[in-house]
Amino acid sequence: MHSLPIFAVVRDRPVILVGEGGWAEAKRRLLERAGARVVGEEASALLAIVAVEDEGEAEAAVARLKARGILVNAVDRPMLSDYFIPAIVDRDPVLVAVGTGGASAGLSKALRQRLERMLPAGLGSLAETMRGLREAIRERWPGFDERRRAIEHALDEGGPLDPFAPHDPDAVATWLASGRHRRPRTLATITLRSLDPHDLTIGEAILLGRADRVLHEPGVPAAILDRARADAARIEADAPPREKVDGLTVFVRMPRKKAPPL
Repeated sequence: MHSLPIFAVVRDRPVILVGEGGWAEAKRRLLERAGARVVGEEASALLAIVAVEDEGEAEAAVARLKARGILVNAVDRPMLSDYFIPAIVDRDPVLVAVGTGGASAGLSKALRQRLERMLPAGLGSLAETMRGLREAIRERWPGFDERRRAIEHALDEGGPLDPFAPHDPDAVATWLASGRHRRPRTLATITLRSLDPHDLTIGEAILLGRADRVLHEPGVPAAILDRARADAARIEADAPPREKVDGLTVFVRMPRKKAPPL
C-alpha cells in the first residue's frame, strides 16, 4: 500500500482551508458536510487543505503549514500532499472511500459511480441497527473470535444479513433470536498457475478474501497473500493442515512444474 487509509473524525474540530474560488468552495462544502469547523491559515488545527491554483502560492502555503506540523492536502498536487481526500460513497454511517494516491481523480470518480449503483440505499440502516444491538451481539457471542465468525456468517453472501440483499426492519433482531451461528470447518486449496496475482480466478480471489487463515507454501508472493483480508492469519507451511478448525482455511500451493514431453 502506498498509504494508510483512515477515516478522520473532524466533527466540531477546526480544519484549515487556504484558497478561494471553485476548488476551495468544493472542499469547504465537503468539510462542512463532515461537520468540521472551517478556519483560516492562522488558526490552530491538525489538518489543512490548500486549494490554490497558482503553483508558487500553493507551494508557499504548504511549506508554511508543514513547518507548523500540520498535515496538508494540496489540491491537484499529490507530491506536496501528506494525505489524500478520496471519492466517497455515502450510506451514512457506512462510508466507502476510493483513492488512487493522487494518481487520477477521474479514475476514483468513475469507480465511485460504479459503487453507487451497486450498494443498496438501505445499507446505512442495517449498520445503524447493528450498532444499536452491539451489546446484545456481545452477550450472544462473548468471545471475540466466536463473535467475529458469527457476524461474518450473517453478512456473507446469502447470509441472513447479506448487505446486498433487501431486509425487513427486524432482520438483525431475528438473526439474534435465531440461535448460534457458527461457520463450518472448511479447508480449500488453491494451486497457483503463476506468481502473478492477476492470474487468480474470481473464485480464488473470493476464497482468499473470506479466509480466516491462509496457509501457504514457501515462495508464494506477498502480492497474492495480500488478497486475503488484513486480519487473516498467514502461516507458511509445506502441506495443508491435518485437522480442520472453525471457519475457512485456505492453503495456497506454488505453481506445479509441468512434466517434460516424452
